[in-house]
Amino acid sequence: MEKGTAGENPTRINKYACACAIVASMISIIFGYDTGVMSGAMIFVKKEFKISDAKTEVLAGILNLCALVGSLSAGRTSDYIGRRYTIVIASVIFLCGSVVMGYGPSYAVLLLGRCIAGVGVGFALMIAPVYSAEISSPSTRGFLTSLPEVGISIGILLGYLSNYIFSGLPLRLGWRIMLGIAAIPSLFLAIGILKMPESPRWLIMKGRLGEAKDIMYKVSNDPEEAEFRLREIKKAIGIDENCDDDIVKIPDSVKSQGEGVWKELLLKPTKSLRWILIAGVGIHFFEHATGIEAVILYSHKIFDKAGVHDHKHQILATVGVGLTKLTFILLSTLLIDRVGRRKLLLTSLSGMVVTLTGLGIFLTLAEHSGGKLIWALVLSIITTYGVVMFFNIGLGPVTWVYTAEIFPLKFRGLGVGIGVAVNRLMNATVSMSFLSISAAITTGGAFFMFAGISVIALIFFYFFLPETKGKSLEEMEAVFTRGTCSKDVVSKEVEIGKY
Repeated sequence: MEKGTAGENPTRINKYACACAIVASMISIIFGYDTGVMSGAMIFVKKEFKISDAKTEVLAGILNLCALVGSLSAGRTSDYIGRRYTIVIASVIFLCGSVVMGYGPSYAVLLLGRCIAGVGVGFALMIAPVYSAEISSPSTRGFLTSLPEVGISIGILLGYLSNYIFSGLPLRLGWRIMLGIAAIPSLFLAIGILKMPESPRWLIMKGRLGEAKDIMYKVSNDPEEAEFRLREIKKAIGIDENCDDDIVKIPDSVKSQGEGVWKELLLKPTKSLRWILIAGVGIHFFEHATGIEAVILYSHKIFDKAGVHDHKHQILATVGVGLTKLTFILLSTLLIDRVGRRKLLLTSLSGMVVTLTGLGIFLTLAEHSGGKLIWALVLSIITTYGVVMFFNIGLGPVTWVYTAEIFPLKFRGLGVGIGVAVNRLMNATVSMSFLSISAAITTGGAFFMFAGISVIALIFFYFFLPETKGKSLEEMEAVFTRGTCSKDVVSKEVEIGKY
């Protein structure tokens, strides 16, 4: 097949695939809302229950510890029951968690609700980008797989706005509405998701070729692209690429089976698979080790240290964080398939090193002046927005795109699940320790620490993360094989017409 034989533009976005990715990303909006709304709700929860900073940190971070369970469970669940029904499970778990948090008669019950929602977070963060990646063409996969991260940003902004809107209500009512209202979209998503198609790659992995073919034709721009993608997947699975049966038996050796897959991925991986695992786990580790959760979750604390002491003004300034996050993640989705994953990552980390260092300097000056240095206050707010800007132009969205696309199909559910588990562990570590670290080395000192970690991340990304732009999911093992992939990958990219 020659490039452009179908007379269609192979780089255009398939509307059906885009609609599927948007619906899948709705689960991320709900998660983002839960993250954003807790930032302001904690102010009122602390006031009502009179809890200490330590208990506040636990309330903030317990969601991510419980997400470890969800993410590891979701990988295996999605391999057994499918990507679509795993999203349904995530929605139902979110719904239950939101109801419990909205009820919240005590700190213990509120904590229970956060734990339930945390399991849903683990499911959502693993499955949404995987589903989007598996239905996408290589030329538009970066854009469609970024949509869950866009959803998180929209959700965080909605959470901040909810803080602002409901902050004027009576203390016992306001924060409960903020947290409980997320149950409504969770219910609608659980129902609506059933109208979505299953991932064609998962169907082929189960031997259901007829169903996979019907869906692949819908999510491809033309029949030639669909047939090429089907042949590539069948070849990767171990099926004769010319097989046209509706149902085939998959050899046990290539099935995604529990213990065997664990051993093959973690204990006896090939060199390319080991590199993929290091890259996937490493990028998830550094996404949160560089401190973004401290900025998102404790932005009101940062603004308080800078000299903004009024709760209403703190929440309003926090809305600016949400707007900045959404603006630049939207920009990133437009650039990721044009510029590439690697360039966005290196630009992002370079900018974060500068802005995190600046934030550390200006917060230190503002704290020492007791909030009297207005210029230090203004620059603290600007550099806070700068950190959010650089994070969301690269590291934020690329993390999820990259890990959803690099693992071979047999290991994708498990590999992404492990990556998300590491992601949530680091998120919990930062969110549950930031106040304590700030008390020990000052808030400015904490951001100097994050700047140092960002330098290490920049070095890691430079040496360990190759470019994956424009490559099919079935080509990734070749991309991660040093010195053997360039000619094969280039020739295959020409053949596929950049589908």
